[in-house]
Order: sequence, then structure tokens, then C-alpha cells
Amino acid sequence: MGRKRKSKIKTKGNPIKNLNQNILQIFYNNPNKNFNYKQIAAKLNIQDSDGRNQIIKSLKEMEASDRLDEVTRGKYVLVKQTHYHEGIVDITSRGNAYVVCDDLEHDVYVPSRNLNHALNKDLVRVYVYKRRKNSKLEGDIVAILERTKYEYVGVLQKNNDYGFVVPDDPKMYSDIFIGPEHLLEAKDGDKVLAKITDWPQKSKNPFGEVLKVLGKPGDHDTEIHSILVEYGLPYTFPDHVEEFASNLPIEISDEEIRKRRDMRKDLTFTIDPSDAKDFDDAISFKVLKNENYEIGVHIADVSHYVEENTVLEEEAYQRATSVYLVDRVVPMLPEILSNNVCSLRPNEEKLTFSAVFEMNQKGDVINAWYGRTVIYSDQRFTYDQAQQIITGDSLHENDKLNLAIKTLDSLAKKMRQRRMSHGAISFDKTEVKFKLDEEANPIGVFVKESKDANKLIEEFMLLANRKVAEFIGKKKKTFVYRVHDEPDIDKLEALQGVITKFGYRIDTRSRDTTSQSLNKLLSEVHGKPESNMIETLAIRSMSKAVYTTENIGHYGLAFDYYTHFTSPIRRYPDVMVHRLLQHYLDGGKSAKADKYEEKCDHSSEREMMASKAERNSIKYMQVKYMQDHPEQEFEGVISGVTEWGIYVEIIENKCEGMVRIKDISSDYFIFDERQYALIGQAKRKMYQLGDKVVVTVKNTDLERKHLDFNLVEDEEL
Repeated sequence: MGRKRKSKIKTKGNPIKNLNQNILQIFYNNPNKNFNYKQIAAKLNIQDSDGRNQIIKSLKEMEASDRLDEVTRGKYVLVKQTHYHEGIVDITSRGNAYVVCDDLEHDVYVPSRNLNHALNKDLVRVYVYKRRKNSKLEGDIVAILERTKYEYVGVLQKNNDYGFVVPDDPKMYSDIFIGPEHLLEAKDGDKVLAKITDWPQKSKNPFGEVLKVLGKPGDHDTEIHSILVEYGLPYTFPDHVEEFASNLPIEISDEEIRKRRDMRKDLTFTIDPSDAKDFDDAISFKVLKNENYEIGVHIADVSHYVEENTVLEEEAYQRATSVYLVDRVVPMLPEILSNNVCSLRPNEEKLTFSAVFEMNQKGDVINAWYGRTVIYSDQRFTYDQAQQIITGDSLHENDKLNLAIKTLDSLAKKMRQRRMSHGAISFDKTEVKFKLDEEANPIGVFVKESKDANKLIEEFMLLANRKVAEFIGKKKKTFVYRVHDEPDIDKLEALQGVITKFGYRIDTRSRDTTSQSLNKLLSEVHGKPESNMIETLAIRSMSKAVYTTENIGHYGLAFDYYTHFTSPIRRYPDVMVHRLLQHYLDGGKSAKADKYEEKCDHSSEREMMASKAERNSIKYMQVKYMQDHPEQEFEGVISGVTEWGIYVEIIENKCEGMVRIKDISSDYFIFDERQYALIGQAKRKMYQLGDKVVVTVKNTDLERKHLDFNLVEDEEL
């Protein structure tokens, strides 16, 4: 039987799609060979004269733009590899992209036609060039080196015996084709999880299969599970992990107590949110004979129960963090551990890992001790209860507890003041909370306020994290640090451009002036309509905090050493820190950095995924809440201005939506980029970043988690 012939491609005078890209791919696959137009045509199976002429034209264009060299007449070879770079794809809202390359000063712009099927966050090889002198860098993606994501949540649009999944992810620019054998009995309109299995070069759409049917769009559980699945966050534990956790010995033996510092008689308590179920940390307090204070920061000893090379350890590592959605917690550890065995519940003996400090009345640390302990929590306080003791509005019947909380509050304020004077930045970002009914429907939205009781706990956790990191860091041994680099100067300049419109400024001449002026900015905007917008922009101008074994300090906290030691029930890096700390307390040698660096990278990545899922759940609940307020007028602040409309953030509940330019009927408005404003051409009415406006709900889209507003315009317009 003869070989099946490839079908000939006839152009019939039409431009050949992706011709430059396909030609470049041939040269890239054969970097040391030269080709003429006939050889290229043969490889592309183009056999008509018009198609060959298009190839000749493309070859000359790519020679002119320094992508190919003509080595002999009509024969071309790939230029030197200096034009090729590796980087991460960042897809824009319009379907074009930028490739971020570590070895290039500027990002490389890639138009959608040259993406070569690359998707957001893929690692790619890109050919870089300039169309003209002094123009921005442009590129063609010639190879996908590592596909970051294969699975997408979306809605199935079924057509007879096949379908397309329309992804929820706005950066996924192509629907996924699902053949009849891969539909998994999903029905038209179902929300599903689909996996890309193939993407043929000449196909507009990737091919895929349905992995899971999630339910009907708009249904509460469907949408929450969709958020978790979208970010690869499991919402149940495998049976064998639950079984392993259930069989752990939970009784504290006398033998185990003898191995530890016994602090059960020390006055000890927890301060947590009213709805908390897992208590990571407790504080003990004692007045010493020299009038100094002994203050213990006691952390659940998770590493005692979660041992290395167990299924429990593997599951905790893969999850790396608990995820806090609006209506539920997806824990890192099974409930028997997170809410029971490890949780520092009142009136129970618990195994802990502690940092015990002797402090004077100025808040200075005189001595420190680190090690495993056993404690007994005498009292559980909510933040509100502790706050009432601090303000004197309601005291506890135990005067020792009142003294402890008031003293700790005084010390915390001194430590905070000292930290701020050293250049720490005060990001008290607004936190949106929801009041839910029994069916998890939002019936109220409020903004969580950080009071003195919150800041008391924060300061002592910061102290423990800093001192543990300093204790090991000065020994020059491998350790897990939480680091935060200095802000990007370009992002700070962009922030400056926005806040200037409101009469604010930042001074970026040095590290100190930057942090001082950022604190001044955050203080000045606090409580003003534009505060949430400017705080958000300021946070975005900062570098992201990550886990690493290479210590560069923490810019935002102004600490030379910092780690995460205080939340091992919900963060895997804290478990690593506990293990390393005990290893070094036992006289162990420096651990292998490579092993821990890999775990740090994984933990940073999972933390980012969890953060995105949490933000998505908040956005979902905000949209769901606004569904029930179609006629109500809300006062808001313009938080963004684009050529297609304005974004408005409602002051009362921080819900953000869009007023489309076509829906503003009082005038014909155009976008003025320089002033961050829409300007009416007839009446010169201006809608500018930061302006107060009144809006009503026009449309709510739970699937896309998107709000559209109508603008309530002034009557005189």
C-alpha cells in the first residue's frame, strides 16, 4: 500500500495564514541549514505559484528585519541566536501579549497573530526585533518550552454531538473544541472542567476533553467549586489521608512532656477572630522579679504530628496553604488536626513550638529562648473582647488577664512605633467581609477594621518571626526566609502619575524617603473616598513577598531577617521552619539549600494561587450581593478610566463595576489618557479618576464575576 499523499495547499490569491511564523519555525527547527523558497514551499506543501511568491516575499521581509540571512543568492539561514530569548507570556485583555524576559530590559510586544498558540504564563522562546529604529521591541513566539496550564473551567456550548468550552479565564483567548467521545455526558450549558489534549498547528482551537461536570452556571456550589478547580485547589482530602490522620496518636504522654519545657502553669491565652476554628498561636505572660516581662509566643507543633515521608506530609506540601474563601475554608491539614489536635483550644494541654522572650518595659528583647514546649491555654479571647479590655469598656474577672493584655498592648505600640521609625510601611489594607445567611447567600457587606487588639497579636507574631530568622540567619545556615524586595521604580513612577491628580506625592530619591513618603501617603488618604483605590495601587507598586533560602531582608517590614514561624496549621513554609529550627537546636549541620529552595518556590506559587482564588470568591459574592439591589443608588469613586468606560468602586461595600462609555447618554465622551478622564465633547463634562459618582446596577454576571453599572447623571446635563 502506497503512502498517503498530503493534500496540496492552494492559495488562490489569498494571503497564507501565519506564513512568517511557519517559515520561521522551519528555520528554528533546522538552525544550521539553509533553505530556498522551493524547499520552504515543499515543507509547507504549497505548490502553486501564488503561494511560492508569498514565500519569496516573506523571506525578503524577514531578511530585511534581520531574522534571516541570505548566505547565497536565494538561500537563507537563521540569524545568530542573539535575537532569541526565553521568557514568560503575559496575555493582555485584547488578546495580544508581552513576553517578560530576564535578559531584556523591556518586555517584548507580541501581536495575537504571532502567539503561535502560546497561552498566558507559558515559558516560550521568542524571536525579538524592532520594526523601526527607536520603536518598541516586538517578537514572534517560535516555540513553547513549557505549557503552564492545561485545565480550564468554562461553559460547554454543545452543537449536536460535539461542543466548545468557553473558558471563564479572560486571558484564555480561544474556546476548546470537545469531540463527541470526550464530552463525559456533559449537557449544553453545563459548567465543566476541560483539559487541552492537543493543538494542531493549523487549528484555530485547541482540542480537549471534559474531565468533570461541575454543575449549572450561577449555582452557588458550582461557582465556588469552579473557583477552586480553576486554581487547582482540592476541596476534599483523599480517603487514605483522612484515615492516616485519624489514626495518629493524640494523647500527650508523660514521656513527651519530659522532652519539653513545661509551661502549663504560665498564664496563657489566645486572641483570634470570633469565627476562628483553628488556633495557631497563643501568648503567655509573666512578670519577673526584676520587673521585666517573660512573654511566650507559642505556636502549634504541627511538625510533631506531620512527619516527613508520610502521606500526610505529601498532601500538606502539595496544598502548601489553607485557602480562605468567603463561605468556607479549604484547609491544608485534615480537620482532625487543624481544628482539633493541633488547635490551641482553651482548657486543653497542647504541644507547641515556642519563642520565649524576656522584655523590658521599653519593649526591648533582653533574652530569647527557642524550643518545644507544652502549654495549657487558660482563656480564648475574640479580638472584640480583647479590644474592650484595652479600652477599659469591659474587663475580665481575672485581673491577671487584664494586666497581661493591657501590658502587651503597651509593648506592642512601642514596638510598632519603633518599626515604623525604621522605615516599615503601614499597609492597613481594607478587608471586605460578608454576612451570610444559612444558605451562604450574602445579606450584608462590611469592611473589617484593624484595631489595637489585632495589632497586638500582629506585633508579637512579627517579633517571633523576626527573631527566629535572626537566630538562624546569623549562624549562616540554610533556612527558609520570607523576603520582600525593594519596589520597582517604574511602578512607583506610575503610582506618582496617578496620585498627583489628587494632590499627593511620593519621594523616591532613596529607600528611606520612599518608605517615609509612602507612609505619609497612606496616612493622608485614610478614610477618604479614594483611599482603597490608592492603597491598592500602592500595594501593586511593591514587589511580591516570596519564600526563599536566599535572604535579602523584608523591605515592607524594614527587617533584615524575617521568616514565617507562627502559622504552621495553615502554611507549609512554617512547618519547614519548625523542622529546620529543631534540627539546628539539636546541633545538626546546615541543610541542603536546593531541596528547600524548590519547596520555597512551590509554596510561593501555591500562595499566589490561593490569593487569586480568595479574591475571586470575594468578587463572586460582591456580584451576588449586588444582584439583590437593582434599584438602589450607590455612591462610588471612579477607580479606573479606559477608552471603553469607567470603573466605579462603591464606597460603602467596595464592590467594583464598569460604566460603559456607550451607556453615558448625556454627551459624546472620549478618553483622555493624560488626564485619566472621559471628556464630553459638547458640554466638556469630565469624569476623572477619583471623582465621586452615583451608580445603579445595570447587569450582574455571576459566571464572569462582573458588574455593569448605570451612571446617575446630574439633572442639569
